[in-house]
Amino acid sequence: MLQRSTTDNVRTPPDVIRQARRAWILFLAASAILIAAALVGAELYGRRSAIEGLESQARTEANLKVALLTAVLERPRALPLLLSEDQQVLDALSSAKSGTTDLLNRKLERLVTGTQAAVLYVIGPDGIAVSSSNWREPISFVGNDYAFRDYFRRAMEQGTAEHFALGSVSKRPGLYISRRVGSAAAPLGVVVVKMEFDRLENDWRDASRPVYVTDNHGVVLITSIPSWRFMTTGPVPQQDLASIRSSLQFGDAPLAELPIMHPSTIGPDASIVSAVLPGGGEAQYLRLFAAVPTTPWRLEYLVPTEMPVASAVREMRLLALTFLLPILAIAAFLLRRRQVSVMRIASEQAMREELERRVVARTDELSRARDRLQAEISDHRDTEVKLQIVQQELVQANRLAILGQVAAGVAHEINQPVATIRAYADNARVFLQRKEPRPAEENLGAIAQLTERIGTITEELKAFARKGRTAAEPVELSTIIEGAVVLLKSRFAGQLNALDIRMPPPGLFVMGNRIRLEQILINLFQNALEALEGRDDAKVEISVAETPEQVAIAVSDNGPGIPPAILDTLFTPFHTSKEKGLGLGLVISKDIVADYGGRIDVTSSGNGTCFTVHLMRAKA
Repeated sequence: MLQRSTTDNVRTPPDVIRQARRAWILFLAASAILIAAALVGAELYGRRSAIEGLESQARTEANLKVALLTAVLERPRALPLLLSEDQQVLDALSSAKSGTTDLLNRKLERLVTGTQAAVLYVIGPDGIAVSSSNWREPISFVGNDYAFRDYFRRAMEQGTAEHFALGSVSKRPGLYISRRVGSAAAPLGVVVVKMEFDRLENDWRDASRPVYVTDNHGVVLITSIPSWRFMTTGPVPQQDLASIRSSLQFGDAPLAELPIMHPSTIGPDASIVSAVLPGGGEAQYLRLFAAVPTTPWRLEYLVPTEMPVASAVREMRLLALTFLLPILAIAAFLLRRRQVSVMRIASEQAMREELERRVVARTDELSRARDRLQAEISDHRDTEVKLQIVQQELVQANRLAILGQVAAGVAHEINQPVATIRAYADNARVFLQRKEPRPAEENLGAIAQLTERIGTITEELKAFARKGRTAAEPVELSTIIEGAVVLLKSRFAGQLNALDIRMPPPGLFVMGNRIRLEQILINLFQNALEALEGRDDAKVEISVAETPEQVAIAVSDNGPGIPPAILDTLFTPFHTSKEKGLGLGLVISKDIVADYGGRIDVTSSGNGTCFTVHLMRAKA
């Protein structure tokens, strides 16, 4: 009795299906985790790179704004120094004559026009303004008491002072730069220059990028958003608030906090904040700090981050998916191929086991029959004959199955020659009916050549089955071109008029195999004719150029050309612009040419495409 050859560790097809289902579930779960991790990582990296880029750009812009503010501050600072030593100022403060005051008023009026200062005025030692550049205006400072002003008191005590405040008369904010006239022991008064920053604020004004300057208490002094003036970056201590209120530095401003919330520090001078701009909703901004030289002020600059960050995140995610998805696709392809291989092995094993089971069952039946009919020799012989017949039928069935597999592979390769044979046979029948034997003989001769070609194809397939490559041999180039055209006649009937073939001279041989080289030309002719399908001016030129070492076959068409995106991946497997194409024709053609020491070049533009096949020339 026969013994079964299967082992316990062999998997059956149902087992393979279950394992494949589990493998795909794990693969999909791992893919989802990888994609999610890649998207999260891309978001974090994109956000960080966008913030870094914004910070670098905004830092440059903030430095430029600080430089502009410094330049604006430096212009008027020399005026108090010069005026404190001016003779007319000394005369006006030390003399009670009205004429000296009038002369000084006019001088200050002229200086304001030339220096772009807001107001120039001189205060006596009692705090009463004795002269001013706006002496002609209804809001003239002359006669007003400024003894309570910090810039007056500090100038009298220290010799010089700078103080930003709201004007008590003009109600306009500005920087007051003051300097004492006379010595500390015998002060005559104070010279004051007021600078207003309307022009600077207009230059800074940007609806989406606010900029403002704060003092050492965090109070906004200069700003591109007028409604933010005299607001604070944080709570002001009570003792400082009382001093500010008593000095009327900012009038009756409520000193409310700026609508800037949730700061998140990202550097020593930078943070991410949420802010509400006038007329808009809450949004995220990058806030930069920059100290203003020669002052206790600090410039703060807000740059919106939502759009740049969203754009960078979107770009990083797309880049991550572009890199990850092909890898997952390749992994899925390899997993599928492995599962198909395992399933095939399991199916073959199951078939062998089934065959063995049937053989065992049949053998058991024959053994029992032999035991029953042991006494009857003739019947025993008949049983042996029947057994031999059954065995021959099994062998024949196995042979037919193998032939079916071979036929399935051969059918694809000989499809075109068979179609051409059918066309020649129909033509021969027509010529015989017309009693024209010569064309009929030519068609029959062509049929004979094609049958030889089919035999060559089967030999080539046998060579492929042995996993070997056909050795190169001298082949006449004109027969290769003619054979390729013949095989295309059945498919492109009516379109072959577009072929303009300049046949090579007789006796020009190249190294290769005729069938495989015809496969290259069929591929190139077919691609060119398909690209020109439907065009009245379709034209495909085939020309041959030769050198002592090589032969170049050029196939050029006047089609629309190959797009650059497709041209870059033209010889990459599975890349195709055809709806039903596999993307393997040119790849196979390139491999065949490489086997014989040649190469394929391609050029394309809006006026057409040209493929050039370089082959080694056969030595004479």
